[in-house]
Amino acid sequence: MLTFQKVENNQIKELAGLASSIWHEYWTCLLSAEQIDYMVENFQSENAIKEQIEKENYTYYFIKSDNDNAGYFGISDKADYLFLSKLYIKKDYRHKGVGTQAFEKIKQLAGEKPVKLTVNKYNTNTIKAYEKWGFKTIDAVVTDIGSGFVMDDYIMEYKR
Repeated sequence: MLTFQKVENNQIKELAGLASSIWHEYWTCLLSAEQIDYMVENFQSENAIKEQIEKENYTYYFIKSDNDNAGYFGISDKADYLFLSKLYIKKDYRHKGVGTQAFEKIKQLAGEKPVKLTVNKYNTNTIKAYEKWGFKTIDAVVTDIGSGFVMDDYIMEYKR
């Protein structure tokens, strides 16, 4: 049984540690170690998460399986849509319906708003999962994130 626990300020350090471990395990097949380190520091470190929550209207949730953090997701409520910024699951919990259950929670949080996200163009398994959940690719974008790194993404959208 999965539950979803909103991350409180005193849990940001725990979330950053979880994010770092998942990112360093998952992304090695698509990104260089240098880019993973850079992205974790700039987007998933304790300071980055704190700033996203305080200044960018982000909310993070732990995905809990019993007392274990199976993963997490981060969302930002925009005027016309809910932005799904991050959905990451630990290796031991992948391919077991955890992502699907998390997306059901995300849809609940979105209400009637569409859900939009960006996904790495070469992250084919994740793209297939999003398509299975009803997402459609609506655009593509290459974003310069600094230090010579870019994010080469599709923009996907889910509408009820």
